[in-house]
Amino acid sequence: MAPGRLQLGPTIGVIDIGSNSVRLVVYEALTRSPTPIFNEKALCGLGRNVQSSGRLGDEGVAKALASIRRFRALCRQLRVGELHVLATAAVRDAANGPDFVSAVETICSVPVRLLSGREEAHYAALGVIAGFWKPQGIVGDLGGGSLELVDVRNDRIGGGVTLPLGGLALQDMSGQSVKKAERIAAKALAKVDLLKKGKGLTFYAVGGTWRSLAKLHMAQRGYPLNVMHGYSLSGKEIADFCYLVSRQPTDSISRIDVVAESRRPLLAYGALVLEAVVRASKVDQVVISVLGVREGLLHSLLDEEERQHDPLIAAAHELCLLRSRSPRHGEELIAWTDRFMEVAHLEEAPEERRLRHAACLLADIGWRAHPDYRGEQSLNIIAHANFVGVDHPGRAYLALASFYRHEGLLDEFMSPRIRELVGVRLLDRARILGAAMRVAYLVSAAMPGALPRAPLKVEDRRLVLTLAGDLAGLAGERLANRLRALGRLVGRESELRAIP
Repeated sequence: MAPGRLQLGPTIGVIDIGSNSVRLVVYEALTRSPTPIFNEKALCGLGRNVQSSGRLGDEGVAKALASIRRFRALCRQLRVGELHVLATAAVRDAANGPDFVSAVETICSVPVRLLSGREEAHYAALGVIAGFWKPQGIVGDLGGGSLELVDVRNDRIGGGVTLPLGGLALQDMSGQSVKKAERIAAKALAKVDLLKKGKGLTFYAVGGTWRSLAKLHMAQRGYPLNVMHGYSLSGKEIADFCYLVSRQPTDSISRIDVVAESRRPLLAYGALVLEAVVRASKVDQVVISVLGVREGLLHSLLDEEERQHDPLIAAAHELCLLRSRSPRHGEELIAWTDRFMEVAHLEEAPEERRLRHAACLLADIGWRAHPDYRGEQSLNIIAHANFVGVDHPGRAYLALASFYRHEGLLDEFMSPRIRELVGVRLLDRARILGAAMRVAYLVSAAMPGALPRAPLKVEDRRLVLTLAGDLAGLAGERLANRLRALGRLVGRESELRAIP
């Protein structure tokens, strides 16, 4: 096995047979923040015309089975230790669904889990719980055949509903008329009591068509961070955007080139459903989730203790283990900055504290880069990492803290776009943490054992760093200058005290 892989258990694969696409995702291991090591999809249109014909079409079945044969061969190549096969709306609604399931089981040599609408909604909700820290709102999972809506509060899943409003299903029922599809969706959603409780909450949007809409919106506004998970818009903004997308020819839409051609035929249907959901529910914001049924299944396989872990901290721990010079030093840096925040009387909200802890674990992941580019590379790795459990302002904070830790407190070498994502307070906290880490790394040289013996204290309103015994030799002008810079940021004089 490659040293760059975590040895946390067998790889785990999921073949997800949806109404529009069939996808294989193989994960490094079953963890709180699972990392995909392989991801491939095929758009087979398995559910096309199921609503009108009641059957899976021969062409879609042939494409899907060919893709599944390839996926099974890939699983052998990847030495997948555990394989799960899921099937959803199209297969469960079709008269020839059982025959298709039998063919898939022959190919894969594992049973197919044919999810009911309730189970599909449940796993979609679990996927959002896996991907967001303490989510509050409504999860919506739009597939080719159906739309699942379910209430989520922290790790509790409430009532849900399944509606035949997937893109292929709407296209079929409406005779490919977007106007008729709009009336069908509005009528169905008006009866959903769950949406009447959405005012002021968040709507978590799951599904490939909605991700394509978000990608298009990002491109049109020139958004500075090309990361889909956690992309957030106000309810009004996304509803207005969806209105425009669903009412003009797809090929005439600005920046439509960023959406795959295979996704474009269903874009208007996905847009009109999302618009109808937002207007019916009056949710405060819409957030895109790249985690859904597959990740929800994996989350259900974890033990209760593991499910309670913070996904961002879990991911940061893994990256620290893979790329830092000393994982234990990251833990010591957390404790050292905990003490610093306390003595400097810098108040933190719980969310700010967890972000700081993650930043400490990520602070040394860029050490192998050329010294002139460590700040830039660390910023790019962190900003675009496969993290969950963090919003985009949080990502920017983590990236900026690491940048400042390497480059100092000047912004001239950094693209100003990343700073657009954070408010004044988070930007100030990133600078303070970066300055504190610049002090810490001159004391510790990224190795464990020194920081617990060199705490920062406040004496007579001065920020004091005492280096005693064998640490006294670490004192010097460079360290004193960094301590002075940190003191200025928190409004205090500083003193570096060496006691042999």
